[in-house]
Formats: sequence, C-alpha cells, structure tokens
Amino acid sequence: MTLRVLGVDPGLTRCGIGVVDIERNRRATMVAVGVVGTSAELTLDKRLLVIAQAIDEWLDLHTPDVVAVERVFSQMNVSTVMGVAQASGVVIAAAARRGIPVALHTPSEVKAAVTGSGTANKDAVTKLVTKILRLDAPPKPADAADALALALTHAWRAGSGLAANGGAGNSSLTPAQKAWADAEAKARRAR
Repeated sequence: MTLRVLGVDPGLTRCGIGVVDIERNRRATMVAVGVVGTSAELTLDKRLLVIAQAIDEWLDLHTPDVVAVERVFSQMNVSTVMGVAQASGVVIAAAARRGIPVALHTPSEVKAAVTGSGTANKDAVTKLVTKILRLDAPPKPADAADALALALTHAWRAGSGLAANGGAGNSSLTPAQKAWADAEAKARRAR
C-alpha cells in the first residue's frame, strides 16, 4: 500500500506544493513539486483565485489520499498570518470539496519530522528532503522543499497507518520520527 500526500506550504506570494508517495516501509518518492506565485500587484481576490485554480489542478491530476498544510504560526507578523491563513483556507476548501482529508502541521513539527530537531533551519530541511527523496538537486525555492517536508511529516506521523507497529513510543521509529512525536505532543500541550 502506498500513501499519496499532497503537501502545501501556503502563502500569497509563493505557495509551495509537493506530492510524495510513501510506502509501508517509509520509503518516500517525490511525484511532483512546484510553486504557485502571485503578484502583490493583483487584488486579493485574484491572488486567491490563482492559488485556488492551481490547487484544483494539482488535486485533480495527482489524486492524493490526504492533504498536509502548514498550520498558521502565531509568531508571524499580522499581514503574513492573514495571507497564509487565506491561502490555507483556499487549499482546505478545495480538498474538502473532493472529500480529501486535511491535516495541519506546525513548522516545528515539520522540522522535527524531517531533521530530528524542531529548531532546524530551512537549509537543513531542504538538505534532508533532498536526501530522503533521493533527488539530484534540492527543490527550489524553499517553499517547494517545505511542501515536500509537509507531505513527509504527515506520512511519518504516529498513527498514519504506515508505522510498522504504530504509536510514538515504538522503537522502530527513526530519531527524526521520535522527535516529531515529541514536538507534536508539546504543541498539543501548548494549545
């Protein structure tokens, strides 16, 4: 069984989109990656429409089992939070129209899942995404790598159905997956 996850790093200027297939043994393969860009000169409704049309195309073309979206992070500035939230809403609604489940993951959960550290920088995430997916070159820009990292995070999370024996306490989890489980637990306690 292969799980297909479409990851989205939402944003109005650049919205990263990546599709990854993950096998039961956790081997991950990139299917597609890209970035949808919109100009700040366009009105908000036009920018959101561009993102919505692109997401619709990706969902129809790649038919993911689940969509993983970066959770809006409260420490961003207000205008950034608004843009990310608006783009996220478009993505979530597009998936909901198709009956595709949506999962939200915080930046620290993603960093922990991919690198083993919830405080890793973007370069570390990109480097490990490139290695995990066996890519010849790093996905660019960073939004593309982040979208792939979101897809990996969701697939590797405890309870995804891919863990050999399930559960965050499972000794078969990699160090990065254990760190992700710890970051997820910490995020839940902070809510």
